[in-house]
Amino acid sequence: MRAELDKRAMAALSSGHLATDFANGALPALLPFFVDKFTLSYTLAAAVVLASAVSSSIVQPLFGLWSDRRGAIWLLPGGVALAGIGIALASVAPAYWLVLVCVIVSGLGVAAFHPEGSKFAAFAGGRRRASAMSLFSIGGNLGFALGPTVATPLVLAFGLTGGLLLSVPCLAVALALLLLAPFLGSFAPERGQQFTSDEPDRVGALVLLLGVIACRSVAWFGLITFVPLWEVSLGHSKAHGSHLLSLMLLAGGAGTLAAGPLADRFGRRPVLLVCSAATAPLILVFVIVGGVPGAIALAGVGVSVIATFGVTMVMSQEYLPRHIGMASGLSIGLSIGLGGVGAVALGAVADSIDLRTALYVAAGAAALALVLAGLLPSSRPSRRLAVEPVAP
Repeated sequence: MRAELDKRAMAALSSGHLATDFANGALPALLPFFVDKFTLSYTLAAAVVLASAVSSSIVQPLFGLWSDRRGAIWLLPGGVALAGIGIALASVAPAYWLVLVCVIVSGLGVAAFHPEGSKFAAFAGGRRRASAMSLFSIGGNLGFALGPTVATPLVLAFGLTGGLLLSVPCLAVALALLLLAPFLGSFAPERGQQFTSDEPDRVGALVLLLGVIACRSVAWFGLITFVPLWEVSLGHSKAHGSHLLSLMLLAGGAGTLAAGPLADRFGRRPVLLVCSAATAPLILVFVIVGGVPGAIALAGVGVSVIATFGVTMVMSQEYLPRHIGMASGLSIGLSIGLGGVGAVALGAVADSIDLRTALYVAAGAAALALVLAGLLPSSRPSRRLAVEPVAP
């Protein structure tokens, strides 16, 4: 295993993550415009998010399995390009069902990129795996924050046709990753070797961790979906809702930078517990108090939730050290897909009761994530992962 983290490789991988999640992050900002154009209920609006979540998540373990068995570095540029093209076409789709189709296409690009990207981040991170995964995650966090920041002004200036421009940064980064593929490929274990460990796979611990991630994702997808719509319901502009969403995401990016080194120093589980404990109370402050304190609390939610993305990804790889591609696909994919299903359930609650109640349920999901996190064992292996020769 490499001793040091390779900054050039991490910059490339983080940029790919930024571009992929830039496309993904633009979707919540487009929702209010889709609601107006197609006269959508809260449930139908949440179904768009579900289409994105399911397509970008359910198949991720399959991409992870493929990555573990064969390697597929071409998924890095291919996934970024597909994510950008899909969201761009969704913005100009003339019918609701076509929006869903294009969002699914974009989600498949997201699904293709993440397992391979996180696996190579583990390779390039050497012994500083939590720090490497935080750097990888920060790209995604920034992309998700920039998505609504860029998408809303484009649509306000040019109409939904302006959404076609959302594909430009994705295609540019995809081209860069294509050119850098030989360099990134040099970090993979050589033929006849594998990234392995004497530690056994701990499937039970991984299942419990996936439960934590799923509950966290219900709360997270609920906020991403309904923060802009909540602000509009309070009489604020669509731009104001997008700005608050961007604030939450950018604050989370700052938290990610601190969480990785802290997890390397003090352990993954303590960082996850502290962040999980803060999430539900902060959501309640945002909903009940609102105003400037609510905005500050929403930024705190961004820190407490997003900061743990990289931490839980590393924990999943340490719980399943012999199948890190599969572990990455499960932690990012399947459990997040369940979060998307939860977002649709929250949309049904918003339609049948009100939006405030739906946000209270999101806070309850965050509280359940804390309970499950308290049951997790330590993910630290007794021996470091290493590249070891295996029989051909």
